[in-house]
Amino acid sequence: MNAESPEAQGRVGQWRQSFRKWRWERPYWAGQLTLLAGLPIAYLPYANLTVGQLTLRMATTAGAGSLIIGVLLMTLGLTMWYQQAVRVFAGVASILLALVALVVSNFGGFMVGFLLALIGGGLALSWAPDAKPVDTSVSNDSTEDVLRESDDDRQTAAKPDFFDGFAANRATNGRHRAG
Repeated sequence: MNAESPEAQGRVGQWRQSFRKWRWERPYWAGQLTLLAGLPIAYLPYANLTVGQLTLRMATTAGAGSLIIGVLLMTLGLTMWYQQAVRVFAGVASILLALVALVVSNFGGFMVGFLLALIGGGLALSWAPDAKPVDTSVSNDSTEDVLRESDDDRQTAAKPDFFDGFAANRATNGRHRAG
């Protein structure tokens, strides 16, 4: 017997469906990987690793640079989620920041942050939104009306409009012939 009520299961199912819809409308995995890439890059230069009595400090001279790169990568990951129009910029910027982090931040967070940022940036560059669905519903016009309209359109398109001053420029793309 299940302890959850049917209402709670319905709400969870509804939340999962809405999250799935939200996730498919944006470069979700690109943003997720870029967001995760910022964590090791920003954290590792400030981390202390203790092995028994031995304390290893990962601090470098570029600790502030690593923190800035990590925060920028996390910001770019969120930007990929919430501003899909700038996904190309965010993808290129995350790849460039990953390359910079390779030099500045302990080999890009011991290659973990570097690889995550490269893959996330590549996914952001390759993601494209779905095309708008085409309305394939049948209209109330009869087939003859549709054919007649397409014939009229063809005849109008075949006749040049000599009275339009811009028609000649459109035909030659603004270039003129000398002879």
